[in-house]
Amino acid sequence: MQTMKAALVAAITVVALTCCLLPSSAEESGRLALIVSIDGAIGPASASYVREALAKASERRAEIVLLRMNTPGGLNSSMREIIADVLASPIPVIGYVAPSGAHAASAGTYILYATHIAAMAPGTNIGAATPVQIGGPLPGLPSGTPDKDGKDKKDEPKDAMTAKATNDAVAFIRSLAELRSRNADWAEKAVREAATLSANGALEAHAIDLVARDQAELLRQLDGRVVEVAGGKTQRLATKDAVVEAIEPGRISRFLAVITDPNVAFILLMVGIYGLIFEFMSPGAVAPGVVGAICLLIGLYALNLLPINYAGLALMLVGLVLLTVEAFNPTVVIGLGGIIAFVLGALMLFRVEAPGYQLSWWVIGITTAVFVGFALVVLGSLRRAAKAPERVGAQAMRGLSAEILDWNGNEGHVFAHGERWQARGADTFEPGETVEVASVVDLTLLIRRAPARTGEGGTS
Repeated sequence: MQTMKAALVAAITVVALTCCLLPSSAEESGRLALIVSIDGAIGPASASYVREALAKASERRAEIVLLRMNTPGGLNSSMREIIADVLASPIPVIGYVAPSGAHAASAGTYILYATHIAAMAPGTNIGAATPVQIGGPLPGLPSGTPDKDGKDKKDEPKDAMTAKATNDAVAFIRSLAELRSRNADWAEKAVREAATLSANGALEAHAIDLVARDQAELLRQLDGRVVEVAGGKTQRLATKDAVVEAIEPGRISRFLAVITDPNVAFILLMVGIYGLIFEFMSPGAVAPGVVGAICLLIGLYALNLLPINYAGLALMLVGLVLLTVEAFNPTVVIGLGGIIAFVLGALMLFRVEAPGYQLSWWVIGITTAVFVGFALVVLGSLRRAAKAPERVGAQAMRGLSAEILDWNGNEGHVFAHGERWQARGADTFEPGETVEVASVVDLTLLIRRAPARTGEGGTS
């Protein structure tokens, strides 16, 4: 018996030691690689996701953060937030454009240049980092300024704002290239001329540090490299046997990803306005007002995160006001003006042309059609009410149904129109019987039996 107890104690001790030495050793030794994936347009949700992931990596003392990218670009403000977080990270951030067929264009190129080590998978590309021009020349106008020979200077900026944006972007990406000892000349070319490079071309041009077919090969190539993190500290990477773990976006990041889609933000704004209009038209309905207020606040919050044109927002509101006025005061001209103002405002609402942040024509068209239809329905109701004969006082009571409450001889009390009335009639009625109001004399109802209803195929 004692031998069995000793064996059991020994077994428990061995299991406990094994549990202490196995899974936890990866994090305690710092050999933990956390993966953050950006797949799609870069916006406020991406910036929040990266910030949360870097904070979690710092708490868990990860060896590296692997930032996988497949993006066409995105918002400049969100890109700069991500770069600021990467530069301030005490954990090395490895930029990796993957899988094959992916790209890191526009804002993705800047972020890749900001990472401590930049890598690409075969069959990927980077570049086309020219700032997107807000607005543009009118169709039919020349795109450049002719020189003395009559030729267009296509390479020169078209206006001061474009020149300022381009020069600022050039200075920014050159500073990142100098910080990470990468090809600054090609980076400037990617901004000024929208140049692009394949994975091997980027490696030869020293725009990136290595090419890896997959994640496992990338970790093997990273092992032993020395990088400089925030604060000027150097760190030798030990990633050969690192435990890989993917970090999923948090609730806030997922919420931002939904509401910062321009189409969703636009729809939320419209639902909020419709809800408040319904509530004002039918006070006490409660539900339209509550839903409308919530949607309107969320929509305004999303618009606050996105670069919007306030002139476009003002035009949309003017259009809504004009359509509302048209519904109550038909003039046709006001209605057409409201439609034009609303559509133009919707087109001007967002100031960016970055991939993934355009407002859909379908959304604008459907929203405009819904609001115009709503205005026409209200307008039709008002017209029908205006053509209907006036029914007030005794005229409004004539023909209504009433229920006998009590009856004695030829008078009693009835319940009609939500109220208790004194009534008289030539017939004898029983309590609970349904009658019809024939007329009103002073405050007394003259009632009669309801006429027999005609059914299909004869009378009943």
